[in-house]
Amino acid sequence: MRLVQVALASVNAKVGAVHANTARAVALARRMAADGVTVGVLPEQVLGGYAQEDLVQWQRFVEAQWEALQRFAEQTAEARTVFVVGVTVAHEGLRFNCAAVVAGGRVLGLVPKEKLPTYNVFYEGRTFTPGAAGMEALHRGVPLGDLVFEFDFGVLGTEVCEDLWSPEGPLRRRTFAGAELVVNLSASPFRVGVHGSRRELVSQRAADCQVTLAYANLVGANDGLVFDGGGFLNQNGKMVLEATRFREGYAAAVVDLDRTARLRGEATTWRNDRVESMAKGTPVRRVAVEGFTTERAGLRYPVPAHGSFFLPPPEVHVAGGARGAFCEELLEALSLGVGDYFEKTGGFRCIGLALSGGRDSLLALLVAHRYAQRVRPEAPGTLLQAFYMPSRYSSSHTRAAAESICRELGVPFEVVEIDAAFERELEATRAMLKGQPVTALTEQNIQARLRGQRMWNWSNSSGGLFLQTGNMSERAVGYTTVGGDLEGALSVIANLPKTVVNYLLAYLQEQTGSEGIRQVLARPAGPELAPNQSGEAELMPFPVLDACFYLFAAEKLAPDEVREVVGQMFPELGEVTVAAHVEKFTRLFTRSIYKWVQAPLTLHVGNLDLDRERALQLPVVMGNEWMEEG
Repeated sequence: MRLVQVALASVNAKVGAVHANTARAVALARRMAADGVTVGVLPEQVLGGYAQEDLVQWQRFVEAQWEALQRFAEQTAEARTVFVVGVTVAHEGLRFNCAAVVAGGRVLGLVPKEKLPTYNVFYEGRTFTPGAAGMEALHRGVPLGDLVFEFDFGVLGTEVCEDLWSPEGPLRRRTFAGAELVVNLSASPFRVGVHGSRRELVSQRAADCQVTLAYANLVGANDGLVFDGGGFLNQNGKMVLEATRFREGYAAAVVDLDRTARLRGEATTWRNDRVESMAKGTPVRRVAVEGFTTERAGLRYPVPAHGSFFLPPPEVHVAGGARGAFCEELLEALSLGVGDYFEKTGGFRCIGLALSGGRDSLLALLVAHRYAQRVRPEAPGTLLQAFYMPSRYSSSHTRAAAESICRELGVPFEVVEIDAAFERELEATRAMLKGQPVTALTEQNIQARLRGQRMWNWSNSSGGLFLQTGNMSERAVGYTTVGGDLEGALSVIANLPKTVVNYLLAYLQEQTGSEGIRQVLARPAGPELAPNQSGEAELMPFPVLDACFYLFAAEKLAPDEVREVVGQMFPELGEVTVAAHVEKFTRLFTRSIYKWVQAPLTLHVGNLDLDRERALQLPVVMGNEWMEEG
């Protein structure tokens, strides 16, 4: 047996906080060493934080990370553990996103990331240079390049995040060069469904390459990106360990590397592929590590916790099934995003929002309260403030719902009338128009803008984080007011379609029995800026709107193709109605882009987003002739 204990660390790093990040990494590393860990895997860019974006163009920032890496090595010198740490390195005018191998107080090697993502939320190709097969260099006396490392327990390989997602990544090359244990350092943002994709990917790569594969992910939020942490340890396609997500810390398990070697010998396809690769010449350099040994005497062979090698382990049932897992994952990601933005910016003392008694602001409040429960479990409501700002169109029902939910949560509830100010603004607008009529839409927007202005005034004087509460569906079609309900420092649910908002609220009502949520859901959604307003009546049914949105913006279908698919989904509407809905959606969508670019930063939790810097980058000025058929 050749037993090694591998630890997967999730670290909540803050971009630019090099000293604090290093202190967190060192603290976890020392705990790993005390627990007898052989190899400790820390996330991508853990010392400088992710995503660093153009900050890496400041040489001092890059130098600070090198100094931090040296400090990490010095402060873990007594450990008989190998650590792999994510760091940015500047070498001969180029910047590399590297995995640094550290042991015995020394940096033993630096392995650059080869696959640099420049799509969706990623922009690494803008600032980093990719590593390459056969790359060999020395950075301040430390090997830099395409490397594997020979330790007393076996051969260790490394890679960084996106390298794993490409079948042409370095993993196969390094296993053919002898790597038995390969560690992947990741800063992979949360998106709905991505966790299952990661699990399948890790299992597939470990099986294909006949390797023990360790994957560790960053946790926490920076700007609009939320990292869910967690990790996997998989031996030759068999899952050994799955680490807890959304929490800082580490999980560890023991594997027998002799098993990996034995399975390689039995896998004729892998052996033949390796022979073919070796005949072409393998460019990977082996770094023989001398003068350092790990402590593995106390490790025990990994036996099943349920006591059988043949029987499956007891099933773990998730409360609420697939629905509960979906909702809880989303709520956890959003609350982490709000909390880390609040804490890491360092500029706020409390959190506030305009609570209308409608669905969107209710869900935003519940997300913020979920965070507050974690940091102030004895009195979470003391961190929050809700303002109800009624006009003549606000109903007694929405006020009662808003009061009810705040009473249930223990959140201070303040009523601030805007009707008198509404009259003054109407008069001022009439004077400016010099006899032209004030449109009905302008009257609605005046109310929304008064609320936005007052929230900013409160924020400025109280040091409060002003949360914007709009959803993605309504933002997509411009059903929002610039300077009004589009205002805020952070958009909490602006990456959630309206159908998902309703789904989450229904789930929370079932779980909690909340009377406030029940009251909100009992009425049709509407902004209450005019008599008897209904969002679906003014736009279209939200399931139809969200279908149009997905097909047009995510799948990039042409309008005629959208009509065909939406017609299949909603045959009861008829062709004429479907055509009208699709035409209305595409017209409103393309005319509303100028609003998106003025919206606050959004928590990114899906693969489609209207945050222009994070996902869907469209020109503001756009003609629609390209949509026409023929």
